[in-house]
Amino acid sequence: MMRVNVDGTRNVVDAALHAGVKRMVHTSSIAALGRADWSEGVMDENSEWQDSPANTVYGVSKHKAELEVFRGIAEGLDAVMVNPSMIFGVGRPGENTRQLVDQVRRRQLPAAPTGGNGVVDVLDVAGGHLRAMDEGGTGERYILSGENLSWRTIIDMIAEGFGVRPPRLQLSLPLGMVLATVMEASGRLFRFRPLITREAVTQASRTFEYSNKKAVDELACTFRPFQETIERIVRAIG
Repeated sequence: MMRVNVDGTRNVVDAALHAGVKRMVHTSSIAALGRADWSEGVMDENSEWQDSPANTVYGVSKHKAELEVFRGIAEGLDAVMVNPSMIFGVGRPGENTRQLVDQVRRRQLPAAPTGGNGVVDVLDVAGGHLRAMDEGGTGERYILSGENLSWRTIIDMIAEGFGVRPPRLQLSLPLGMVLATVMEASGRLFRFRPLITREAVTQASRTFEYSNKKAVDELACTFRPFQETIERIVRAIG
C-alpha cells in the first residue's frame, strides 16, 4: 500500500509537474481524514489528521499520499482531492465491497459488526471526480459520501434486496478480536488470506460519520440513496 499509494502518487505528481498538466484530481479517501481513539461526531474536510492506533495502514498511506499532492501544489501543480467513503457498486467478485455483498447474498456472513460508516454509490463517486475537475478549488478536499449507516442496516438492506435472511448475530468487539486472531494465525500457517483481521474488527466496531455538505454546496454533487444502489446491484448479479 505504501508503494502504490504513496510512492505512486509521488510519481504521478512529479510527472504532472514535468508535463505541465492543467489540472489533476487525486482520489483520496475518508480514511485520510484520520480517526482518533475517541468519537468526534460527524467529520468533514476540516478534520485534521491525528496519529492514532485507530488509523489503519491504508489510512496512513492515503494521508501520506495527500501530503504528496500538497507538496505538488506548493511546487505549482493545480490539483484537487476527493475523499470517497465506502464505495458500493456492481464491482468484481472477490474485490472491495463486492465481497461483503456476495457474503450476505450467499448467507456466508455469520454476524454483523456493531459500528457504522459512510456509504456512496460508485456512479456518484465518478460524477464527483468530474465536478471536482471542473469546479473544485485548488488544494481543496471534497468528501463524496451519500449516507451514514450502521453495519446492521447496510447488511440488512443487502439481504432484503437479494431476498435472503440476514445474519442474526451481532459481532461484539471482544468476540471479533478472538476470531480474527485465530484466523490471522491460521492464515499465516496455511498461507491464505483471513476473512477478518483484528484491524478490520476494530474499525467495524466503531461508528464513523461524514458530511457531504461541501461537495453538495460547492460542486453541486448529488448522491443516490443506498437503497437505489442495492437495487442496481441486485439487478446486475441476481
